[in-house]
Amino acid sequence: MIARLTGRLLSKSPSTVILDAHGVGYQVDIALSTYFALPNLDEPVTLAISTHIRNDTIQLFGFLTPSEKETFTLLTGIGGIGPKLALSALSTLSVKDILAAIQSNDVDKLSSTPGIGKKSASRIVLELKDKVAKFISADALPGEPLPAEDTLQTDAESALTNLGYRPADVQKAIKHSREKLDDTQNLELVIRESLKELAKN
Repeated sequence: MIARLTGRLLSKSPSTVILDAHGVGYQVDIALSTYFALPNLDEPVTLAISTHIRNDTIQLFGFLTPSEKETFTLLTGIGGIGPKLALSALSTLSVKDILAAIQSNDVDKLSSTPGIGKKSASRIVLELKDKVAKFISADALPGEPLPAEDTLQTDAESALTNLGYRPADVQKAIKHSREKLDDTQNLELVIRESLKELAKN
């Protein structure tokens, strides 16, 4: 089982990276929190890996911080919360916010993640409240440098639709967010502001 990968960053998107490790290209699914902290292409990167095997398919999920992987492992240990849904939670909320929501019984915050309803959020709180106390909240991760203007919209739409939001709602939220941000736009800010817009609906 693969638990850690170090390699050259061949490609990256808000949901996936490809790492070249000794001539082998590994495709790894990631959360937005990891994406925002990745180095530039062709630079080395190390990811903590969670390996999942399903229907003879091997899927790799990667994280830059131990707390991300630990939170992912906790979430996927709950019935009905699969790897993709756990990544969605880590993309919508920070590790700190997830742990705080569990400790404070904040079902509404947890259910703001696409795919996690209030019933599932209540189960997360019930099953994990005693387990999260030992984890130290992760520090805020640095943001991604400003991407080229012609890719910002596409990358933001891709990231948010991958979280399960409808394309029409995503486009509306991004439009409002970019108007609000004016000249301070970068991908991380646009996505986070758009998530706030989507949460209002």
